[in-house]
Amino acid sequence: MISRDDCAGADTLRLDITDLIPGPPAACEPCVERVVISLGRSKAIDSAHRAPRDARAAGTVCVHFDAAALGAEEVRQAARTVGARTGCAHGDRGPVGRRAAEGSPPPPTGADALTTPPPGVSDAEPPAGPAIEVRAEAPAGPHGQDPAHDGTRAHRREHQHSHDHDHGPFGERAELVFALLSGVAYLTGLLLGLATDAPEPVSLVCYLAAYAFGGFFTVREAVSTIRAGRFEVDFLMLVAAVGAGAIGRWAEGAVLLFLFSLGHALEEYAMGRARRSIEALADLTPATALLRSGERVTEVPVERLLPGDTVLVRPHTRVPADGFVRDGEGTVDQAAVTGESLPADKVPVADPLAALRDPATVAPDSRVFAGTVNGAGALEVTVTSRAEDNTLARVVAMVRDAENRQSPTQAFTARFQRIFVPAVIGTVLALLGAGLVVDEPFTASLYRAMAVLVAASPCALAIATPAAVLSAVARAARSGVLIKGGAPLEELGRLTAIAFDKTGTLTEGRPRLTDVAPARGVSERELLTTALAVERLSDHPLARAVVRDLDARLGDAPVPTADSLRAVTGRGVLARLGGVPVAIGSPAFFPAGGRARPAPAEPAGPPLPAELRARAEEWEAAGRTTMVVRHGARYLGVIGVMDTPRPEAAAVVARLRGLGVRRAVMISGDNQRVADAVAARVGLDDAWGDLLPADKVAAVRRLRADEHRTAMVGDGVNDAPAMAHATVGIAMGAAGSAVALESADIALMSDGLDKLPLATGLSRRTSAVIRQNLLLSLGIVAVLVPATVLGLGIGPAVLVHEGSTLLVVANALRLLRYPEHA
Repeated sequence: MISRDDCAGADTLRLDITDLIPGPPAACEPCVERVVISLGRSKAIDSAHRAPRDARAAGTVCVHFDAAALGAEEVRQAARTVGARTGCAHGDRGPVGRRAAEGSPPPPTGADALTTPPPGVSDAEPPAGPAIEVRAEAPAGPHGQDPAHDGTRAHRREHQHSHDHDHGPFGERAELVFALLSGVAYLTGLLLGLATDAPEPVSLVCYLAAYAFGGFFTVREAVSTIRAGRFEVDFLMLVAAVGAGAIGRWAEGAVLLFLFSLGHALEEYAMGRARRSIEALADLTPATALLRSGERVTEVPVERLLPGDTVLVRPHTRVPADGFVRDGEGTVDQAAVTGESLPADKVPVADPLAALRDPATVAPDSRVFAGTVNGAGALEVTVTSRAEDNTLARVVAMVRDAENRQSPTQAFTARFQRIFVPAVIGTVLALLGAGLVVDEPFTASLYRAMAVLVAASPCALAIATPAAVLSAVARAARSGVLIKGGAPLEELGRLTAIAFDKTGTLTEGRPRLTDVAPARGVSERELLTTALAVERLSDHPLARAVVRDLDARLGDAPVPTADSLRAVTGRGVLARLGGVPVAIGSPAFFPAGGRARPAPAEPAGPPLPAELRARAEEWEAAGRTTMVVRHGARYLGVIGVMDTPRPEAAAVVARLRGLGVRRAVMISGDNQRVADAVAARVGLDDAWGDLLPADKVAAVRRLRADEHRTAMVGDGVNDAPAMAHATVGIAMGAAGSAVALESADIALMSDGLDKLPLATGLSRRTSAVIRQNLLLSLGIVAVLVPATVLGLGIGPAVLVHEGSTLLVVANALRLLRYPEHA
């Protein structure tokens, strides 16, 4: 608690709350808390807090600042700006006040959803952040809606509008409609010429109409690629169609453009199917949310939600925003985001204000994601991110971006086409001079050259890899696996080695009490109650694990009260229980047998019995962290704690081996014996322990030198350096970490390893599909080119050409049906 004396001095400024937020301060405690948090996030401001509640300081905020960097007036002005931008104004000032004056109830801002903090909470000093700047969201529209950020739904509307505008009144189906009209025109001209006595110009008009409809989008595409300095398939097809018309083969030119435009339209439709499966993720977020303000619930667009708002999530409805459960209990189906097959239990956070200050600390069983489905219980959720910044929106954006990241095979085909297309054009020009070598008219040479041009067009080759990559990325996203493009997708499919971090990846990252061994003549209850009494006083992570598990194990059994805790760093703790000294620590903390006097770091007393030391060493060899308990001169026994492997870890490693991973290793900062024990239980080949972060990077480099292609699996945060040096970096539990989403090549959204075999198997299947597509597309070209040189016409050539393109796309779309447990 802050004392009154803490709010005195030249570097301290008291600010009247009513000057910052017009209206009665008691009516807007959450607004005051929001101003305090915003001010405390500035480098030049050391801290900000509510002044102690006495008669002299009632209704004031105390700001401690660096007087050398800021003047008092600058601090006062910054605080007023924060207060104005919170949107918490009362009375008749500000946009909220104006709405109230007009008779409509003012919608709450983000922090208004929070209750008044308990005494002492608002006096805590928030962590410092970047320079003096206003952190509260400035409401540019009703309830803070920012015109520059309309959310993912607005982005989709804008995208849809531009797409429809580009395609005219037929929308996305315009290309298919034009292709069908081209076919109707071609068939009409053909039937008129074959079945009627209609004059030839009538059929010619029909063929010209087929040219117009079939060539409309082809011309547009060719112009855009030529402007970009590239000659692609569209240009080659147009040249062939114009050449056919130049020698009077209008019917063949018309069928060429008809079949090419039809194939392209069907190809776009098929590729659109994969894209639509990605867009379906974005549509999971509901359009509106039930915003709670006191007892009033208002339906608002999700784009208007701000961090700090509280929304009501009714049973069997979708969660509208990322946040944490503030009230209510139930289950939430998170499959859309994390890929988990079973609904996750959700409970409220203990301290909503602390959770809002630092959402990253919220436990998984209190965190919820936009687009997930609530179960049978109603929940109140405090929002932690805006619509455009939620986890689902970031995933959709990254999956969209992944389409533009080239894989090695895509890069190869692009380089190949840059050489192949000019070579085709050179060959066609050479064939135009065939009449100089053989006795044939120029029209026959031109026709043959145009047929070769059609046969050699690498349309199927160009789409072979992107179609497979897009389908695989979309399939993976449906199961909660984010793959950032073709490069990591293909590399994962070729991996021969995988390195795992230990803590939180192969293990649960949550130490558990695993073993208890009372000394001879000591009851288990005495051992456990003594350990619990002392460990309750410690804030060490292992102590918290012991307290948690002993509380559950002892139930309602009476536990004595210890005092006078003193920690001996790296060894153990000392305390007093009933006036008698208690020592808890590793075996090295206690005197060894035969030693005349204890070492300086050891508590005075008899040496550790040989049987207890042997038991402790046995457990340590099996990967446990051991703690010996001594009360006075009596040794009560030894307990063992271990960060246990995840239940699925061994099965996942076995499945990876079945998919072709030859070597699986663990790199850990834990001691080598613990690393060896965990590796043996999970079924790994090697375990490298006692590694600092720099050592982990060296370990990954060594593994890459041995195996060439190596993946590193970690949490994406403290493992980021090692992941960056691996062939593929895989982050686990990325749904709750923006850093993991950004840093990893592949992100497993759920906090579990069970999706890793899916990602690996899908990558290997994708590599196989890409190889099949490349062989098919190149094989068709290898057959068609000689066939057209020997006399195959344009019509059959374009039919086979477009058929192969559609076959390649259909083969790629099979990846959308890749089974969950292949």
